[in-house]
Amino acid sequence: MKAVGFFQNHPLSHPEALVDVEVAEPEPGPDDLLVEVRAVSVNPVDTKVRMGGTVPPGAPRIAGWDAAGVVLSVGARVQGFAPGDEVFYAGAIDRPGSNAQRQAVDARIVGHKPASLSFADAAALPLTSITAWELLFDRLGVAPGGGAGQRLLVVGGAGGVGSMLVQIARRFTALTVISTASRPETVEWVTRLGAHHVVDHRRPLAEELARIGADGVHLVASLTQTEQHFPALVAALRPQGRLALIDDPKQPLDIRALKGKSLSLHWELMFTRPMYQTDDIAEQGRLLERVAQAIDDRRLVGTRTRHFGTLGAATLRQAHAWIESGQAIGKGVLDGLPG
Repeated sequence: MKAVGFFQNHPLSHPEALVDVEVAEPEPGPDDLLVEVRAVSVNPVDTKVRMGGTVPPGAPRIAGWDAAGVVLSVGARVQGFAPGDEVFYAGAIDRPGSNAQRQAVDARIVGHKPASLSFADAAALPLTSITAWELLFDRLGVAPGGGAGQRLLVVGGAGGVGSMLVQIARRFTALTVISTASRPETVEWVTRLGAHHVVDHRRPLAEELARIGADGVHLVASLTQTEQHFPALVAALRPQGRLALIDDPKQPLDIRALKGKSLSLHWELMFTRPMYQTDDIAEQGRLLERVAQAIDDRRLVGTRTRHFGTLGAATLRQAHAWIESGQAIGKGVLDGLPG
């Protein structure tokens, strides 16, 4: 089948950073769905794996961790899905990805596609929705509907994960949501998604919080450049606050700074459940079903802002360049490979 992958780790400027390839058909297991991929989206993890992920000897690495498509077949132990179902999912980082015509994926981490969205718009949602949901409810420990009287600071609210976190926090909790943004277009974006307040991350955080009348925050979701903002975030957190992050700091964080206020640090990686086959792996599928229902009920909105055309090495290269620019707002998508 057709796919897009790479044989070695290269910067995007290299002519073989991404190439069109032919690979073997996937072999689904008893817990898997075989899915015809109709659309995919791009995330920072795609570019990180292209630059430094493992590559199987003599074979291409097929990346891509967001997809929407149609179920072709179901494994012997699968429940709740049938051929012909329209689905969306983020897959697993230790299995071949979605940048291919067909993909085998564990049914327990799959949800039925929102009926009100196209395949392309649905493909923009899974990875960021799972990350935002797990970060808010599992890592930061906010109860659904809870958080009254508390403030959540989202660093990087206009990015893919931030775009879902801002609206999930606004629609599913009683938190006061504060998002960082610095450009007029990003300020408008996070405001439209539901942020109560917007602060400029290029200015001193203490001054920005004082400007909106906030005497610190109780929770922080740091989604980008954590090493740059870490001292200011520690200073802004109120005693016994919680700090969660998803990025890969470029320098070590001195967590001793957390001790005086008894602050806690939490990592979120949405691949943990499928990678370790945790007992609660099916929570990701249930989570996506809730997101799909919220989309169809108009409690949540899609976050696709760019469409790069049909998947191929050339168009995927454009999408990776957009991610690497650091200027991306929301999500970028591509239609699936032609049959």
